[in-house]
Amino acid sequence: QVQLVESGGGLVQAGESLRLSCAASGRDFAINAMGWYRQAPGKSRELVAAINSGGDTSYLDSVKGRFTISRNDAKLSVYLQMNSVRPEDTGVYYCAADGTPYYCLAYGCFDNLFQGGYWGQGTQVTVSS
Repeated sequence: QVQLVESGGGLVQAGESLRLSCAASGRDFAINAMGWYRQAPGKSRELVAAINSGGDTSYLDSVKGRFTISRNDAKLSVYLQMNSVRPEDTGVYYCAADGTPYYCLAYGCFDNLFQGGYWGQGTQVTVSS
């Protein structure tokens, strides 16, 4: 069983920055792709950013140029640097990971891949205007 634990959420003002972290733990597991989802009140969950084991990334169009996803395999961790945040970035942010050897490059591929993967409990991000 794999556990993903997110941290770094909070309340920030529009235009500020925030960094989310997610650490994986467990026994006898492998992590390939990792990513971040968010769910705003009354909306469905959407993939914000993803990164594969080779470091290739994919982003939701509305966060391109503002958010950066990165990973540290030695620490089994993934990060989301959020700059120039906007009120519409408000939501619960979830860490996701996949342990299969399937290799994704496209946004849709990552989104499909994570549906059968591991998920964290989420961390709240609130951006005030």
